[in-house]
Parts: sequence; C-alpha cells; structure tokens
Amino acid sequence: MTSQNNLTTGTDDFQVQRVRQSGSLSSNVASQLENMLSQGKISVGQKLPTENALCDMFGVSRTVIREAITQLKSLGLVETKRGVGTTVLRNSPAETFYAHTINPTAVEDILHILELRLVVETAACELAALRRDDDDMQHIETTMEAFHQARLEHKMARKEDYDFHLSIAAASKNPFFKSFYEQFNKNIIPRTSIVDSNIDQAASEEYLDRIEKEHSDIVAAIKSKNPEAARQAMHQHLYRAYHLYEKYKRNSSFD
Repeated sequence: MTSQNNLTTGTDDFQVQRVRQSGSLSSNVASQLENMLSQGKISVGQKLPTENALCDMFGVSRTVIREAITQLKSLGLVETKRGVGTTVLRNSPAETFYAHTINPTAVEDILHILELRLVVETAACELAALRRDDDDMQHIETTMEAFHQARLEHKMARKEDYDFHLSIAAASKNPFFKSFYEQFNKNIIPRTSIVDSNIDQAASEEYLDRIEKEHSDIVAAIKSKNPEAARQAMHQHLYRAYHLYEKYKRNSSFD
C-alpha cells in the first residue's frame, strides 16, 4: 500500500522562498502554501510536510509554521489530527466575497487597518484572557448577544461588531489598547466601508454566521482564561478577513 501521496518526504521538489524578516512571517508561509494548493502541487487528501520539514523549507521556527497552519485551517483548506498530521481538505477557500463591488481605495484602507489589528488585537485578546474580571466578561458576552440579535434582524451588525471588539480591548486593562480602538470608531469594521446596496444578502448571511462562530471561539477562550487560545482565536478571525479582502483585491481589475 502506498503512503497516499504523503508529502512528509520528498520536499525538495517544492519551490519555496525562504522567509525574510519583513511583514508577517506566518502569513508569508501560509500564502506560499496556499499557492501550492491552488496550483495542484499538493492535492486534496494529501498531507502537508511535517513541521520539521516545513521549518527547514522556509527557514522559520515551529511557532511560525503552526501559525501558518492555523491560518490555512481558518480558510477551511486543511485539518490537523493528532497522530495523523495536517491533511488538505480543498484547494481553494470556500468563502466568496459578500459584496458586489467595493471602492479600490476602501479595500486598501481595510487591508492596512487589518494589518494593524492583527498585531494589536491579538495581543489585547491574550491580555484580556489573563486580566479580565467578571464585569469584563459580562460586558463581552452582552456585546456578543447584541451581535446575535442584530443578525436575527438581518442587519449587517457593524456597530455591534465594533462594540464586541472594543469590549475585549477594555478587558485587556491596558488603556492604550482601548484608545487605539476608539480612535477609529466603528470605521475599523470593514463592512462600514460598504454600502448596503452593494451587498449580496445571501453571501453576507453566510459571512456573518462565520463571524459569529469565530466570536464565540474568542469568548470561550477569554472566559476559560486561556491566553494562547484567545490569541490564536483572534488571529484566525482577523486573518480570515484579511485574506478575503486581499483575494478580492487580487481578483479585481483596478491597479
């Protein structure tokens, strides 16, 4: 019986770029792996190379590789099982963009803000898991319920989304995290840049459902006071959004 194309060996055929100290190392690795999937270099049902092999391929640490795999998991591309490894589920992300059109300048602004949020909010979420008190937890859960109620009323939940993330910044007990968030107001939420007339209602329902599930994962990690899980849940949440807008930018015709 063959190894079902197990790619934990024979990685010399992969043409990867060694990752340098610029931008997000994990996002760089994730982007290259995603390209391999889309180009058919790693097929559905195959396993990714081992962590050690990926570390050697890209010249990065295990932490970077694990974060990159988490990003691929957030896109529904792979799954990881203990004792089995990481298996490819599909060659391209299943999610489609929820708006018909969006201004090119708005896309650029959204991506720039999300880059900031990926750094700042993952840290704030980690600290919230360590420092939150009962009042903080109640406030976070109240904002999550408000988001759910807005969805039931078929709203885009822009303000409710902002309030949710602001409550986590406040729970970090670092006033500068809260100030960072407040300076943007709800404009920090990408959907604020898209008018309702340009939104695909069916796609937006699916998109918001995914957001609500990710919010639940974030809340569960903060509630259990698990800083690592909280950091990863927030990173996964924001990276998926970043990837979606980056993909829209690539597929659009503007310069």
